[in-house]
Amino acid sequence: MIKGLYETHLYVEKLERSIEFYTSILGLKQCRFDAERRAAFFWIGKEKQAMLGLWEKPKAEIDLRHFAFQCDKDWIINESISFLKKHQLKYWNFLQNNNDQPMVFCWMPAISIYFSDPDGHYLEFIAVLPGESLGDQEKRVVTYDEWLEMRKTTI
Repeated sequence: MIKGLYETHLYVEKLERSIEFYTSILGLKQCRFDAERRAAFFWIGKEKQAMLGLWEKPKAEIDLRHFAFQCDKDWIINESISFLKKHQLKYWNFLQNNNDQPMVFCWMPAISIYFSDPDGHYLEFIAVLPGESLGDQEKRVVTYDEWLEMRKTTI
């Protein structure tokens, strides 16, 4: 029945600031703006496959949310950190251990890095990695290099 997530919505304090962030920095295509309702909508990836809605609200009414953008594995490994630094975005890995590299969730497996939008929502770049979860290691979060070593011993 369910085949994916089509849309998600966030409340933001300053709609125009958030439109600038999601279009100019993250490269999403704005598909609708509703000045009266103070809302903007963006296509994520291919048009009409996934959508993000932003709704302006006073700061006191905004609760922080989290969602992840599916990305190419090689881009996350090789370019995500320089992208985040270039745009002066605060970023962290799942363990928040001051390691500034993307980490692998062994149970999926998937590689990801977290960052924040201008309102403090927790965003993530994530890519599912090839192969199966690593059995008894499935609850671990490790560096990409550690994951590659772990895979060698399980193949």
